[in-house]
Amino acid sequence: MKRVILFVLSLFFVPFGLIAQNQENAQPKKGHTNTNKFKQLYDEFSTPNMYRAASGAPGVAYYQQQADYKMDIVLDDKNAKISGFETITYTNNSPDELKYLWVQLDQNKRAKDSKSPLIEGSSMQPYALPGEFASKYLKEPLERGFNILEVKDTNGRPLAHMINRTMMRIELPKVLKNGEKFSFSINWWYNINDHVVEDGRSGYEYFPKDGNRAYVIAQFFPRMAVYSDVEGWQNSQFWGRDEFALPFGDYEVNITVPADHVLDGTGVLVNRKEVYSKTMMQRYEEAKKSFNTPVIIVGQDEVVAKESDFSEKTKTWKLRAKNVRDFGFATSRKFILDMMAVKIGGKDVMAVSLYPKEGNPLWEEWSTKAVASTLESYSRMTFDYPYHKAISVHAKQQGMEYPMICWNYGRPKEDGTYSDRVKYGMMGVIIHEVGHNFFPMIVNSDERQWTWMDEGLNTFVQYVAEQDFGEKYPSALSPKDKHFPSDRGPAKMIVPYMSGDQDYIAPIMTKGLNTYQFGNNAYGKPATALNILRETVMGRELFDYAFKEYANRWKFKHPTPEDFFRTMEDASAFDLDWYWRGWFYTTDWVDIGLKEVKKYYVSSQPNKIVRDIVKERGMDLKDLRPLVYMIEEGSEDYNEELKNGSLLDNSIPLKEYIMDNFTPEEQQQIKTPNFFYNITFEKPGGLVMPIIVEFTYADGTKKTETYPAQIWRFNDNEVSKVIASEKEIVSIMIDPNEETADVDTSNNSWPKQEQQSDFDQFKEKIKS
Repeated sequence: MKRVILFVLSLFFVPFGLIAQNQENAQPKKGHTNTNKFKQLYDEFSTPNMYRAASGAPGVAYYQQQADYKMDIVLDDKNAKISGFETITYTNNSPDELKYLWVQLDQNKRAKDSKSPLIEGSSMQPYALPGEFASKYLKEPLERGFNILEVKDTNGRPLAHMINRTMMRIELPKVLKNGEKFSFSINWWYNINDHVVEDGRSGYEYFPKDGNRAYVIAQFFPRMAVYSDVEGWQNSQFWGRDEFALPFGDYEVNITVPADHVLDGTGVLVNRKEVYSKTMMQRYEEAKKSFNTPVIIVGQDEVVAKESDFSEKTKTWKLRAKNVRDFGFATSRKFILDMMAVKIGGKDVMAVSLYPKEGNPLWEEWSTKAVASTLESYSRMTFDYPYHKAISVHAKQQGMEYPMICWNYGRPKEDGTYSDRVKYGMMGVIIHEVGHNFFPMIVNSDERQWTWMDEGLNTFVQYVAEQDFGEKYPSALSPKDKHFPSDRGPAKMIVPYMSGDQDYIAPIMTKGLNTYQFGNNAYGKPATALNILRETVMGRELFDYAFKEYANRWKFKHPTPEDFFRTMEDASAFDLDWYWRGWFYTTDWVDIGLKEVKKYYVSSQPNKIVRDIVKERGMDLKDLRPLVYMIEEGSEDYNEELKNGSLLDNSIPLKEYIMDNFTPEEQQQIKTPNFFYNITFEKPGGLVMPIIVEFTYADGTKKTETYPAQIWRFNDNEVSKVIASEKEIVSIMIDPNEETADVDTSNNSWPKQEQQSDFDQFKEKIKS
């Protein structure tokens, strides 16, 4: 109440010194630490430099390394073994001199002596399935991991090297200076894992009914680590969760497999006429002209007819890729193959699917359409998809991405039926994994360090793409669904996580390996944060422009979190440090409520507040200048005549002022608010957010007002707003459309609405 008194009286007769004293008391005292949530992130952000500009763009001296590969790969289907001979040409574009190179050996995560299982805690379970028990306690670890046969230079001389679990250091014969290249070869092999039984991001699935395997192969060759201005060598070990950091380069890959296999992978298939039959080539040419319906290149009947052949002959498939960060492929005699074209930025791109018959009818109907729709949506949100194809491969229990190719789960029952859960799960994972072509395959962030930069951004765009897919293909939706039922993105879906036990929640800006609830932390929360930023804080126009600017600045480059944060602000003129701090650097939650609502009317008679102050100062009411007094409904000064009277009839001084100072024309234009409200908002939650308020009036109409988050800058606990209204407000609701992830909506309404308990809601449901 003190602030109201000072405000009213300062307009008329309170000495300036008293006002100044009040303002001084509000200032931070000497020695005060600035904990204001609108403080700029200078302490958290790295300092801009010649490599990374303050705007968030690459700096004038930005550089990145290049690693080019030539590989000859042989897949031994009988023994589930893969071997390769690769030559890597590494270009040092950094200003630094390099004494050694680091190469990633991801398959060693599965080696017998791997430390990965040892970093996870375990506890005794009261029961277990016999197979699970035997696998866990009775079996020796399988022979897995890389077997490095030789590491040599181009002259055949051995290179000194040291293997530290999933990393191999190669000693250079001489220092590699800026602009110089170094070529070397590695000869290797390993036993391929059964990804269904042993888990893993790649491997094979065994089909006991026909004795075949379907292979999805990745992380299969020794790969160069990233050297950058941020980390130097990114040689953090691969424990199994955090994914990959990889340099761009050109690939020439020859893959030899059984002759009856169908294969595809990263890059252009340069010998298609050699490995395709004439019939396949004819169908392929048809597919290049089909923009609405996938064309079957290898049909189910053809696949079934050869499932038991097990050809002893081989074919070599030759793939070439420019400026990609990785390479993956899939191969099997069980694969059905279909394709269709999609127009992206004036260029035809092939949407492709590979799947065993076990995926039908679901995969034949929807996989390739989902691929094509995803490319359209992501290209609209970022940049035109630059590659010539995108492939979706069906693999049980898989969801993994590589340049131009990904593998995805979603399998019908043996009789071909499937639930909505399986259908939507399959569509969603295809959209997500195809979307990864953009993040991080092209916008090449460091997955090993910042999981959210690819998973979170990708999950955000996935939500947009899923809604696009549902609109484009309404027949893909079940009758009960008006929109694609996305499981991440909308604000309300992250509430259970953000309102959970804080002992098991980590900030988004945490290395992925060290986070609790990995899916919520790296996927759900950052996707929700960006969706709220787009829909509620910035608006679509500003957000979409800035997001696209980030994508274009950093395509085919290596961005950091600061590059993203700075670009979003630079391209929008929106100061978002408060938002990044709250959502990404803390585990605070949103809870904004209505603490108090008071209704007032204007009057010519002094209210009790004024009368008490005048009495305290020994003054006389007659000495006051003509004032407009505010009378609170329900106070001792209130009477029903005020409610029934008009604004000018209730306040003679105001009426006289209007008559003396406004022309007749101006008098016709003035607003006449008869109702005044003092609304106090409180913020039990730690996150500062805009206050979205819906006012409902006595005549049934509604109005929504959004107060920017900066309203909290001087008081992090509560803030008041005075509302002058021509119509009586009968109810007020905060965040009526659940846009802000408010964890407690019981304090969001006035008059307060009683919320049913879960049990009461259950009883009501039973009655209905």
